[in-house]
Amino acid sequence: MQKKHLFLYLKTGGGHLAPARSIANYIKIKHQDKVHPVLTDGFIGVSKFIRYFVEDGYRLSQAKAIWLYELLYAINKISNVAKLTAFIISIFIKPHLKKQIIEENPSKLVIFHFFLIKPVLEIVKENQLSIPVVVVVTDPFTAHPIWFLEKSPKFIVFSDQLKGHCIQKGIDKESVSVFPFILDEKFTRPLSRVLLHSIKKNLGFSIGKRIILILGGGDGIPKGKKILKNILKNNPVAEVAIVCGHNQALYKKAWELKSNYNFNNLKIFGYVDFIYELINISDVVITKCGASTFMEILISGKVPVINNYIWEQEKGNMEFVCGNKLGFYEKDTGKLPARINELFYNPQIYNTYKSNIKRMYLQNGTPQVSEYIALK
Repeated sequence: MQKKHLFLYLKTGGGHLAPARSIANYIKIKHQDKVHPVLTDGFIGVSKFIRYFVEDGYRLSQAKAIWLYELLYAINKISNVAKLTAFIISIFIKPHLKKQIIEENPSKLVIFHFFLIKPVLEIVKENQLSIPVVVVVTDPFTAHPIWFLEKSPKFIVFSDQLKGHCIQKGIDKESVSVFPFILDEKFTRPLSRVLLHSIKKNLGFSIGKRIILILGGGDGIPKGKKILKNILKNNPVAEVAIVCGHNQALYKKAWELKSNYNFNNLKIFGYVDFIYELINISDVVITKCGASTFMEILISGKVPVINNYIWEQEKGNMEFVCGNKLGFYEKDTGKLPARINELFYNPQIYNTYKSNIKRMYLQNGTPQVSEYIALK
């Protein structure tokens, strides 16, 4: 008999839906006769105001007022504040979430966002449902405090460091499983040289030239205009590509800069579905330190140059890259071109980063996590 697993997420950035979708896709292929995964937005039916406050508030604060996001993050490190935040959000989510859970009657609930943990556990308890709950903590090294307010679910984390943090928070070590980070299945397989050349040609890049990719999240990279301007002014050795995502202001400015500097070797993209291909054809990727993005870069064997990270939440990601000498952090956009050119002009430095990345033996955790969720 086919079991139904409900995968619950919120659209606060792409880091929650993406792993849920990756696991669901894997299970559909490998275990379609045993498990039916159902992707469910936890905000379905919730008022537009709450949805805007949480989803758009997250996006706008990161893009326009990162200090505000970091302040809210810091305040929620106080246990009572975190509990109050979770309680308030739960009030608005719970009635609609209850309806979905009762109607779907799943055999397992898998949570991909911390705001959904409290209401889901209360729904299960109040309705005396015998449904196991699994929480997938989508931040690999440093995670939001609200993830760990509840101690009863099974937890999936992506580092021993975070497992240690769970145990410190009073979660039973037997309830915490560590796996490699979840990425789209295609990142499991590197592209062949023939395919790389074909993709470069199709996208208008030269076969023999280095490529610098500037890549952020769905809304582009913070300080994208300054980064691109400095790279175009001071980089004679490589072709450049920038992905602007939904950031129309950055997209427009990129075209202005291309015209102003007469830089024909600049390729400008909006929101695209071929990030995998762009990362694979690149040599260096300038990025913020979001979990999915920096892991996609590393597992592809490319050197990440971090220009920005969110204090605390993404700090562990930056420390992982820099501490293991897999890439470097350079906050000053004016210094980026010189540091990147140093990589290209000094192969020893560049190859050291590449060798260190290779020695990490990074794996895509999608198969292992999917098997655990589907069969355990």
